[in-house]
Amino acid sequence: MERPFRIGDSKVLESRETVDGTMIRRRRESSDGHRFTTYERVEMPPLTVIKRSGNKEIYDRDKLLLAVRRSVGKFFNSELEVEDVVNRASEILYSYNTDEITSKQIGEAVLDVLAEVNEVAYVRFASVFREFKTLEDFENILKEQKRKKKHDG
Repeated sequence: MERPFRIGDSKVLESRETVDGTMIRRRRESSDGHRFTTYERVEMPPLTVIKRSGNKEIYDRDKLLLAVRRSVGKFFNSELEVEDVVNRASEILYSYNTDEITSKQIGEAVLDVLAEVNEVAYVRFASVFREFKTLEDFENILKEQKRKKKHDG
């Protein structure tokens, strides 16, 4: 399928940094009048993910974004909020200063962010990531969250 325009054939109408400061958002207009938005972000060095199976693959932020969007996206008001969760989780992963991370570390980083921004999304993501099997699993995570909230509040 051929695209109706090329980014190279466009002019920038407006540029601004995203709220979290990790990307630049540019509103553009193609030579034929179509308006669209592009996002630029710093390209980080590759991380290798060690999966539960022991297999390795390159960390793919877009794959994580898709997984978060699918599992808890409906608990947020905008796509930018979901992007923010993934950006913050990625920052956590890169802060480990290693070139290999585990899939468990990825899930825990997402949970750390969700615990701060959306309690319902946190419980939903935890139920999938930690493979809840019983009602007691849900009760335990809720108790843990209430304890943290009481301690932090």
